Amino acid sequence: MRQLQEGIQLTVIPTTKFKTIRIFIRFSTVHTRLQAVRRTLLTSVLETSSQKYPLQTDLSSQLAELYGASFGMNVSKKGNLHQVNVTMNLVNGKYINDEKILAQGVDFLKEVLFYPNQQAGLFDEETFNLEKENLIDYITSVPEDKQAFASLQLQELYFGQESNQGVPSFGLVEDLRATSNEDLMATYRELLANDIVDIFVVGDVEEQRVYDLFAQWDFPKTKRQVPTMFYTQELQAKVKERTVKEAVTQAKLNLGYHTGIYYTDEKRYALTVFNGLFGGFPHSKLFMNVREKESLAYYASSSVDTFRGYLTVQTGIETSNRQQVLQLIEEQLTSLANGDFTDLAFEQTKAMLKNQILLSLDNAQVLIEMKYLHQWLPESAMDTPAYIEKLMQVSREDVQAIAKQIQLQAIFFLATEGDMND
Repeated sequence: MRQLQEGIQLTVIPTTKFKTIRIFIRFSTVHTRLQAVRRTLLTSVLETSSQKYPLQTDLSSQLAELYGASFGMNVSKKGNLHQVNVTMNLVNGKYINDEKILAQGVDFLKEVLFYPNQQAGLFDEETFNLEKENLIDYITSVPEDKQAFASLQLQELYFGQESNQGVPSFGLVEDLRATSNEDLMATYRELLANDIVDIFVVGDVEEQRVYDLFAQWDFPKTKRQVPTMFYTQELQAKVKERTVKEAVTQAKLNLGYHTGIYYTDEKRYALTVFNGLFGGFPHSKLFMNVREKESLAYYASSSVDTFRGYLTVQTGIETSNRQQVLQLIEEQLTSLANGDFTDLAFEQTKAMLKNQILLSLDNAQVLIEMKYLHQWLPESAMDTPAYIEKLMQVSREDVQAIAKQIQLQAIFFLATEGDMND
């Protein structure tokens, strides 16, 4: 890692694994309700045009010139952070006898990020209005995906409607409707001036050459504050419940648990193994007993978030089976707490986790995300063999302790209209 200036880092990951070069730029700041939607709209406006490429077709033509390079922008959320991500994939010039392509790709990104399509200090009005309408359409369509809708509803219930954490990475439609061109320009300037910027380049490249290319980027010289990555929430005494009735063919029952375990915590390895046994794999308790044995769910799984101390269970069920499924999920948790799992299932979980990790190393984005976390959380940085070793050292008792520690905090139920027995 090399610092271009305070709060702006460049990391080159040299590897001969890929015939392409991946450039990834991440802008990170504190996640807030209002900025979530504005930053999402900003990605749409920036990725469609710039001063040099005022039309989307101009932009597409330039990417075609770069031997069919791909480019995109999106947003994501990690714990307390809101992230704007810029991705470009280029063919490596070494393989096509054109060494200029990397420099041209970096210039393209510089043009898009630093020279947006604007007049008189505002974004091009037509582009702004079109992208705003497109985003309104997208956000209003999200509830049509009932699985995604249930996950977002659980998140809002668990963290609270008034909390920034209850708001998805793309924000809320009412805030989008109220966003003006002036608001968006202010968000753009803030992003360039105040966000922590992490730039990654993965591929068969020379570090100094990459550094020289990005050293020419003229970010505002500001004092950038590094926000904390973790979001912590106190354990609530009462389980929150919400039921929504809709004309759906399949009900969704989602549960949110407090783990109190974070990425920097030594217990996270045991939590990872616990999740594999609970609902992370096809041999897990939820899959085998709720879905297969009892045939009470169309799907049943669990996932962990070690940046918010949060674990979720997702199921698709018949509305009339709600109480039975809730009881069964609780029983699976109790059985893990009591050590009621075979050595075979325990070792199989570890083997599958190891395999998953090793396979993921063939993905350039996984290498980037690993480096990103190592840089933000250096106290937890370790190489892949050391991480796998930590998982292998997890004992049955460690898993039992996790099962005893996690506590149910929220139940969201999307029920089929006119089919509630209880």
